[in-house]
Amino acid sequence: MTISSGSWAAEPDDVAVPPGAGSASGPGAGPGAGPGSCSVAEHAEQAEHADEEYRAQQERHVRQVFAELEFPLYAVDRAGHGARSGDRAPGAGADSDAMSGYEAHNGEITWIELRSGDWTSLEGPYVTVRTYQPGVERYAPLPELEELVERERDRVYEQLGIDEGDSPGRVRALREWISVMGEPTAVQLHEESGAGSGTAARARTVWAGKLLLHGSVVLVCGRGVDPADIELEQLADPEHERFTVGRTELLRQVAERRRHRLARLQRSHLALTGLDAHRALLEFSVERALAHQAYRLSRGRTRMPRRLRVAEQPEQWEAAVRQQMHYASESYPEAYAAVGSMVGQLLLLAERADWLVGGTEGRAALEEVIRYTAFASQVPSLPAQRAWEQLARRRSATDQEPAAAEELESAEQAWLGAWEQWRQERGRGR
Repeated sequence: MTISSGSWAAEPDDVAVPPGAGSASGPGAGPGAGPGSCSVAEHAEQAEHADEEYRAQQERHVRQVFAELEFPLYAVDRAGHGARSGDRAPGAGADSDAMSGYEAHNGEITWIELRSGDWTSLEGPYVTVRTYQPGVERYAPLPELEELVERERDRVYEQLGIDEGDSPGRVRALREWISVMGEPTAVQLHEESGAGSGTAARARTVWAGKLLLHGSVVLVCGRGVDPADIELEQLADPEHERFTVGRTELLRQVAERRRHRLARLQRSHLALTGLDAHRALLEFSVERALAHQAYRLSRGRTRMPRRLRVAEQPEQWEAAVRQQMHYASESYPEAYAAVGSMVGQLLLLAERADWLVGGTEGRAALEEVIRYTAFASQVPSLPAQRAWEQLARRRSATDQEPAAAEELESAEQAWLGAWEQWRQERGRGR
């Protein structure tokens, strides 16, 4: 299990974010809104209350993780100057200490990551220190240093909304020294400098290094600070508390910042007219799904664009749901379900049919799915729309008996056949 949302961000996937786009798994492929009806404001209030409960639960759980830990942890020594912004004391505002995340395997903690510095600043200083269980590298692959740098830039995009680019500038492999409890220790480094030159380029320089300390692999990533200016310390048990409390506050700050950013995005998306929000959501969802598919098929060799790899689209969902409520006269939960089913059909069709993307047929199919979702229109692809409704019901069923699997396969073939019939009839009508 990991609680770092797949990157070095200290926020779980469900913190302060409206339910996001689902996979192509039937009518529940989009966000669910639960029974009953509530306004957008009530929905947001409920989500905020749930976030506070989640953070309190996580704080208790993190204390338990620290209490059961069986290997020493390393972190930046805040008595030094390596991860301090100006004269601010640790814990003041965005300049703080916090647990970033951890991972467990078969009930044992495999690594814990602690961060120090100003997470809101591109200039830093900001440092993360991940300590692995001794010997874990013998049976679990560790991330490459280049991947650590990329994850840090993903964090900046996710938390600050700033894309630093995929090729930021000069790349160097170095061998430097980091002080560990007063002793200089050799560290292998991968450094990527910012684009341009001078102070601006240096400010966006990010590096990652690997050390071996008392049998543990320790990965360090920093921005806005030289490795030689960092002092690492081994933490004593009482010091875990500041990282526990710091994590809770960091989660709160990140959630608040994201809420403000999403509010701005929502205002721009809600200004869309007609069914443009439906189109924007579908196009993004399909593009992202296909990029994920290409990444999987290439076994990671094809890099996904950062905006597809990291970005969520809650503001696109909100805009589409509002439009759906308006045009279909549906309640909030009904509109969420309808939009989710719409996205689910297009995602599965993109996976099963190579004609959906890049041609006139695909654009026509997208428009008909939208019109049927919003207006229940008698579109030419009506048999396919109804076949999808039957397929979606079967995909959402929990019965996994062999007979149910055969029925699901039959329903999918009927759905694909309806779309193929639509294509043939459309071709004859030209």
